[in-house]
Amino acid sequence: MSSYQKRSKDELARRVAQDIPDGAYVNLGIGQPTLVANHIPAGREVILHSENGILGMGPAPAAGHEDYDLINAGKQPVTLLPGGAFFHHADSFGMMRGGHLDVCVLGAFQVSATGDLANWSTGEPGAIPAVGGAMDLAVGARQTWVMMDLLTRDGQSKLVARCSYPLTGLACVKRVYTDLATFECTPDGLVLVDAVPGLSRAGLERLTGLSLLEKA
Repeated sequence: MSSYQKRSKDELARRVAQDIPDGAYVNLGIGQPTLVANHIPAGREVILHSENGILGMGPAPAAGHEDYDLINAGKQPVTLLPGGAFFHHADSFGMMRGGHLDVCVLGAFQVSATGDLANWSTGEPGAIPAVGGAMDLAVGARQTWVMMDLLTRDGQSKLVARCSYPLTGLACVKRVYTDLATFECTPDGLVLVDAVPGLSRAGLERLTGLSLLEKA
């Protein structure tokens, strides 16, 4: 039996950050994606956008130095890098919808093998819909990446052949970064990019119930 260890939340954030190109304009979604700001490689300029109207966010502030007048869309305190700017919410959504962001990193409930995204509702009775700006980002950013645990708490794969939850966007996800592996979504299905040590492609296929293509 294979033995492997999941990526921690910070290790996963570091894995996402290493793929963001120099000079990119990037929106980090609420939840796990906000951790990516703390792991941008030294010497790489990445301009972080928050949908509540900030461009040029830095990493999270040190304990005791939080300014709750300076928060991201998830109401977490952030820092501002030199040259950072504040602007109206409507202008922020104009950036998102107008194709001015290179990458957005979002959480998800489900992602299909061809890149359909479901991240705003499980459709359960009484569930509170939480779409926020996800639909705008999913179709407006040049690339949509998802950052999530591969499995639910009861062991079901969040990567699926076809989403059963209400959709956020169709064929919009290009990459999926999880605690066990990294994938690319293509019209032909999922391509395995990398996996944690000790976890094979066959092992991932058993966990997800999906056939995985090898990266060319």
